[in-house]
Amino acid sequence: MKFVIAPDSFKGCMTAKQTADAMREGLRRVFPDAEYVMVPMADGGEGTVQSLVDATGGTLRQATVLDPLQRETVAEYGLLGNDAASGTRVSGKVTGDAAEADTTPAAPVAVIEMAAASGIQFVNDETKNPLVTTTYGTGQLIRAALDDGARTIILGVGGSATNDGGAGMAEALGVRFLDSAGNPIPRGGGFLDRLARIDVSGIDPRIAETRILIASDVTNPLVGPTGASAVFGPQKGATPDMVERLDANLAHYAAIISRDLGIDVAHTPGAGGAGGLGAGLLAFTKSTMRSGVEIVSQTVRLADRAVGADYCFTGEGGIDFQTQYGKTPMGVTRAVRSGNPGIGVIALAGYVGEGIDQLYDLGIDAVFGIVPSAMTLAEALAEGPANLARTAENVGRLLALRDCKSR
Repeated sequence: MKFVIAPDSFKGCMTAKQTADAMREGLRRVFPDAEYVMVPMADGGEGTVQSLVDATGGTLRQATVLDPLQRETVAEYGLLGNDAASGTRVSGKVTGDAAEADTTPAAPVAVIEMAAASGIQFVNDETKNPLVTTTYGTGQLIRAALDDGARTIILGVGGSATNDGGAGMAEALGVRFLDSAGNPIPRGGGFLDRLARIDVSGIDPRIAETRILIASDVTNPLVGPTGASAVFGPQKGATPDMVERLDANLAHYAAIISRDLGIDVAHTPGAGGAGGLGAGLLAFTKSTMRSGVEIVSQTVRLADRAVGADYCFTGEGGIDFQTQYGKTPMGVTRAVRSGNPGIGVIALAGYVGEGIDQLYDLGIDAVFGIVPSAMTLAEALAEGPANLARTAENVGRLLALRDCKSR
């Protein structure tokens, strides 16, 4: 038997690696001599750095940056290891986390979550204000990755506290945003109406040599009724008047980018992600926007690792009808079936919601909840690893019974 173990994290309970380890623990009680290919996963949001570092034998790095309110903080990012794109293979017993390397990258690949520097967790109900919050710290993280030698960067853009169109990020990389008197404008989306000229002459020259993969499932444009300000601004503290002001400012910002750089970002799908950070990345860096789970799957070569496997176990904290829209279990299913159409796909979750029957039509064969009885959230989180291992064992026993009956 060969199993691919490729779950996301159970947020607040287990990292993706811990989730994968618990699944394997349960299955090994039934199949001690099976081969297990361990591939911790993520969808570009929270946990992506940790998952990719774990999956590739990489390292976590730290940098001192400015948070959305321009206070110093320490943020983490990751450098993928020499095992990048190979997954972790063990047969029978646990042999450690290092995997055989298929290739050695010419330069390190970095993975960054913009929320680590510019996330909503840095503000509260009293301090959140998208007129003044900035992505400057995200630019500092990019610069730190460049200092580490990275020339490919995977950048997750979810969970932001900002609405500055990525101007702060670009400023940290050396772009100057000037008013009519030639002075730098203040940071924050509320001041973009003062922008008269963009000077890119001082941008870090390494940016021209660097490919950035924007991990995002957001398709919103930068401006308009479905744009960054209108859709996501209220979550960041924007009043209706602020939304109107921010949208107008981003429209002005996009017009200056179009005039000075010849790049149209106003209506590009995905440009509105993370308060317009998508637009800033597309305007000032060599960026490509793609599904987060697709980027992660290809980075760890999940489809290749699934060749010859009998079953894939995936999952995350909650599974329902929304799982089909870019969530990890659906992305994992598509990836493993692309290289192995006959593989069985089983998803485990702490919470199973409505509409999972839709997932069965899309390639997931079965969904199981792991909570054994009525319990508080605190109890469910505390007992999560044990519940997950037990559920994986029970599913494994069903598979063993099926295998026995088919002989």
